[in-house]
Amino acid sequence: MRLLNRRPGQQFSLILAVLPFLLVGLVYLQASNARLEVNPNDKLLPSPSQMAEAMHRMAFEEDRRTGQYLLWADTAASLQRLAMGVGVAALIGLGVGITIGLVPIASATLGPFVAVVSMVPPLAVLPILFIAFGLGELAKVVLIALGITPFLIRDIAFRVGELPRELLVKAQTLGASTLQIALRVVLPQMLPRLLSGLRLALGPAWLFLIAAEAIASTEGLGYRIFLVRRFLAMDVILPYVAWITLLAFLMDTALAALSRRLYPWAYVR
Repeated sequence: MRLLNRRPGQQFSLILAVLPFLLVGLVYLQASNARLEVNPNDKLLPSPSQMAEAMHRMAFEEDRRTGQYLLWADTAASLQRLAMGVGVAALIGLGVGITIGLVPIASATLGPFVAVVSMVPPLAVLPILFIAFGLGELAKVVLIALGITPFLIRDIAFRVGELPRELLVKAQTLGASTLQIALRVVLPQMLPRLLSGLRLALGPAWLFLIAAEAIASTEGLGYRIFLVRRFLAMDVILPYVAWITLLAFLMDTALAALSRRLYPWAYVR
């Protein structure tokens, strides 16, 4: 049997999924042990026990200066900013995307503009956002929204354009207006696609969030990482990176489960 036709069973698939993580962990342990044997005070590759001790301190011991549990305070601040930015992007992306995909005049007017805006590197305009909106929360939220909204708009617009023309013709034959077609025919079919688009946009959204927090913030996961790097505190940085990765994975899994629960018909083949 050709390799491309061989499909692993459920248990074997689980083993294959875990294998790369085990290999990376083993390589890290070997490298960490080798460096610590040469220099017990080495900070570049801390041992698991050192990272566990650092995270226990960050998560379960009050900070002397602020009285907060830093890990949870940073997580709450970052997730709030991320939720606001992604929420704004979702609303704008859905509304404008359906409009561009459904109305030819809107497509001719806004399509080229959105295409050009999508090519602007969001991090390049970060200084402009800080100048325009200040160093507070608004600039960070705007950066996230600006970074992923054009992608969502174009994705939704393309999907609207792929809808069978017969659906729109039948709705018009029954006397539906453009607004009714948008709300009752197009919108329900675009909601699963919006959730899929948000899953793809989570990575860039986290990138923009971390960048904004690193430059101007007093709390947040990105702020903490760039703060402790001055002291080469890899025992904090590496677990924080792993924590961000875990949060992003859980968010992606939650969106996938939500989409399948609300719109099972979108996954019927």
